[in-house]
Amino acid sequence: MAQKNGLPTSIGKLTTLLTILQNHDMAEKVGLELLNHGYRYAVGKVGAMDVAKIVGAIESTAKNNHIIDPQQYREVHSLYHAIIEASQGVCRGPTQIGEILRTVGLTFAVVRGPLSFHEAGDWICVCMYGTIGAPRKGFEHEVLGFSINHI
Repeated sequence: MAQKNGLPTSIGKLTTLLTILQNHDMAEKVGLELLNHGYRYAVGKVGAMDVAKIVGAIESTAKNNHIIDPQQYREVHSLYHAIIEASQGVCRGPTQIGEILRTVGLTFAVVRGPLSFHEAGDWICVCMYGTIGAPRKGFEHEVLGFSINHI
């Protein structure tokens, strides 16, 4: 489903666009669309050979930008599961990175709000886009990981 301006109206599509368009002029348009419809979001970057660093970077970004309330277990728990599921997409299964000499460089977005502009509810969406490969320049390829979880 899309609006008159051509942008989608679902949390998943907008989170994905926000992530993959981060170095493009369209990222600002997507961000404004989210804000205009009451969504909260944050974008960040992380490079690591350790899944815990990815989880920590995304969790810290979500907390520091008031996407989740760190005192509410259900919000932290929902975000954690969304991060783990998205990282499984990046890793194509088990979240093994450093243990098998792989590294990632990721841009990520965390968005909170209803599933679409036409619905109610509170969901958290995490998308990661970047590269994965051996810790050597030129030995990586693109990856995308994504998850939506209810709060």
